[in-house]
Amino acid sequence: MARIDYIKYRLDNWALWKVRESSGGLGYATQSVFLSEPVDGHKELMGTIEETDAVLTNQAVESLRPARQHLYSTLQLIYIDGIGIKATAQRMGRAESTIKANLDAADHALSVWFSERTEMAKAKDRLLRPQKVV
Repeated sequence: MARIDYIKYRLDNWALWKVRESSGGLGYATQSVFLSEPVDGHKELMGTIEETDAVLTNQAVESLRPARQHLYSTLQLIYIDGIGIKATAQRMGRAESTIKANLDAADHALSVWFSERTEMAKAKDRLLRPQKVV
């Protein structure tokens, strides 16, 4: 299996949101963008968090916790703790290849979760849409 790019993007956004959430509450930055200082003569771009996307991704990641604890733990260590594959493997007592496989499996599980959620929303929309009278 291979990593899924849009899931990796969502997880990166989620991780940034979680870090900001833990340092200031509700995922918002704790410092005004206007107070940012240039670093080495270059203005660092502040990562923009897509709040709604991050909340939805958090729900998806939390859905892994009960039945797929190993995938949930892998995502927490890699994305939230930011310790990397090697350190995650050591902490979990697994091979690095297993951690990579866990990341692939988590991507696919999250992709299915998002697809199912989209399908449920479409079905709900069809039920709520007024029927055409012929």
